[in-house]
Amino acid sequence: MAVSRREFEAFQAFVLDTKLFWTADMFAALKDDFEARLPNAQGAPGPARVEKTLADSPTAAWHAWFERHLQRMKYSGRLGLVPYADTLRAEIERDLSAPLPAGLLDLDPTLEMPRYYAELDVHQHPGGVWSDPIAGAVYEMGARSTTPLLSKHKDLHQRLVDAILARGPARRVLDMGCGFGKTTKPLYETARDAEVIGIDLAAPCLRLAAQDAARAQARNVRFLQRDAARTGLPDASVDVVTSTMLLHEMPPAHTRAVLAEAHRVLAPGGLMIHLDFLPPDDEFLAWLHFGHARRNNEPYMTTLAAMDIGGSIEAAGFRGVEISDFEEAPGALELAGRKWRFPWTLIAARKAA
Repeated sequence: MAVSRREFEAFQAFVLDTKLFWTADMFAALKDDFEARLPNAQGAPGPARVEKTLADSPTAAWHAWFERHLQRMKYSGRLGLVPYADTLRAEIERDLSAPLPAGLLDLDPTLEMPRYYAELDVHQHPGGVWSDPIAGAVYEMGARSTTPLLSKHKDLHQRLVDAILARGPARRVLDMGCGFGKTTKPLYETARDAEVIGIDLAAPCLRLAAQDAARAQARNVRFLQRDAARTGLPDASVDVVTSTMLLHEMPPAHTRAVLAEAHRVLAPGGLMIHLDFLPPDDEFLAWLHFGHARRNNEPYMTTLAAMDIGGSIEAAGFRGVEISDFEEAPGALELAGRKWRFPWTLIAARKAA
């Protein structure tokens, strides 16, 4: 049966409203349940103790079920993003194939997808963001739906760009794992005198990012299909390397390779700055973080947390490592512990001058 836009939007609005209920009311009920059980908790403080304490909690079971299945409902089923986008396939593919300015997009059809990347439907996105020509458009739709910051989803990325530019000149910037340009766009729009390079494995995302840049008539950006661990860029050729939500989506060996590559392509004194997720010190919030990793098909959140990321950065040759909380929106840190939120973390260092 054909799905109308009205049906689709109504369903996605229902999923969003339910997600907001999960984020606030269900979170509060779960936290209350844990705190009520805490006097009888056994073991050292930490996620394992929370897991054991809530093992027979119906509230915990419902909270986990809702998280897993709201994400599934967003993408799959008759009114999910993937089947709905498929009804618009011809229109989307036509838009993605519009002529682009020379040099704006460089795709590599011979690029082999890393096994860790190709074998996992990260975010429960069927087939991942690389395997279907319209997957980038689906991913972009997903970024604007079923999220508590639906009307402000650019705020996070603009705030990151502001943090980058506050640290010094950015004349040539490499955005690793740029996707459809969530951070790349505010970079090339804000730092108009800079040359911005966005790289990603997924051709569908890069096509969307390039079309967006072409519509904006941007002249200071280009997009390359590259593995962040092997960019192909010359040594010491950029002065800023950044990424948003990249490090937690790869295994430790690849993360270390990305750090080494960042060091190689940075000029002396250059800045590396990543925005990602690390578990909070609070045991309850850390337990939720690891549960989210399981339920959202993001196993490398767990391995990133287990890494000595600061030590790995120093081993790659960087100095002045900074790991700090990051507010995705004004006042967001004040909500920590009262509503569910990602533990946004800024990870920065410099190459020796």
